[in-house]
Amino acid sequence: MERPKEELALIEKIEEARKKLNASIDERKEYDTIYQYSVELDHLIEQYLVAGYPAEQ
Repeated sequence: MERPKEELALIEKIEEARKKLNASIDERKEYDTIYQYSVELDHLIEQYLVAGYPAEQ
C-alpha cells in the first residue's frame, strides 16, 4: 500500500529534524540549540501521531 504524499512529506521532515539534532549533539553545540532542535523534532513526531498514520511495516 502506498503512503499518502502528506505522510511522506512529514516523514521527510522528521528525518531531517533528526539529522539536524544528531549533528548538533555530535558537534557539541550549545544546550539551547540542542534543546530547540529536540523540541522541533518532538513537535513533528506529535503531528505524525495525531494524524494517525500507521507504523512502518
